[in-house]
Amino acid sequence: MSEPLPEDEGTAVRGRLASVGLDSMIDVHTHFMPERVLAKVRAYFDAAGPLIGGAWPIAYRGDDADRLARLRSFGVAHFSGLNYPHKPGMAAWLNQWSAQFAAQVPECLQSATFYPEPEAPTYVAEAIDSGARIFKVHVQVGNYDPNDPLLDQVWTQLQDKQIPAVIHSGDGPVPGDHTGVAGVRRLLERFPRLVLIIAHMGMPEYDAFLDLADDFPGIYLDTTMVFTPFTEDLMPFPEASKPRLLDFGDRILFGSDFPNIPHPFLTQVDAVLGLDLGAEWSRKVLRDNAARLFNLDE
Repeated sequence: MSEPLPEDEGTAVRGRLASVGLDSMIDVHTHFMPERVLAKVRAYFDAAGPLIGGAWPIAYRGDDADRLARLRSFGVAHFSGLNYPHKPGMAAWLNQWSAQFAAQVPECLQSATFYPEPEAPTYVAEAIDSGARIFKVHVQVGNYDPNDPLLDQVWTQLQDKQIPAVIHSGDGPVPGDHTGVAGVRRLLERFPRLVLIIAHMGMPEYDAFLDLADDFPGIYLDTTMVFTPFTEDLMPFPEASKPRLLDFGDRILFGSDFPNIPHPFLTQVDAVLGLDLGAEWSRKVLRDNAARLFNLDE
């Protein structure tokens, strides 16, 4: 069973924000998907126990209206609606769905995705023209090399437009054929001005991805699932590396993986604040860095 959600969780989250001088936050790693895709994702997590060595109980199983209401109650002023394909022929219609969703939900950063297929440059250009502000790249689920030649024109577009892409390329929670830091480093050697947001801070290769951020100024890292009790039991962040988080205080972004998370949203907020790296650092991670990256300051 999933961990019980806190009573009046919205008030609790907003209280945490107020404690560091914020009245809102930004979550760069949330998922809003077509129902049939969401059902498959949930089925994966429901059956994930043998893969990760323990259960992955999903905390938020409501419909879109319920999930939106919860994010708003938490004080999340802006969030992504990340989708991703696991096979050819999916990405274009996922992008159309995401565009329609964002048009109806003003807080949602219009999201898009792609897969290595001949049509990718065309539908990525269409997504950008329609207003896409963030892309999702899931190397593990898609099981493809980010350096696939079919994606060269896609990466060129994202680099030229400086549109960020959240890339799940770490080996956590389970490795894939093309996960790991090496493939992303090769990609950046070819496209050094890409803006990439490393999902889950690259778990479990935390230091290797921090090294990557040292070498490429367009690298950001999101906190998704990191520092929480769930992940600390599986793939803990090295205690000796925590001072490095201060060095990247301008390039760490809050992410939660809401709604398919095995704990309350509050747990991720507390995990970030529990690092005790100061109110200014926390404000940057919880809001200011993403506001600057996506030009969201009113």
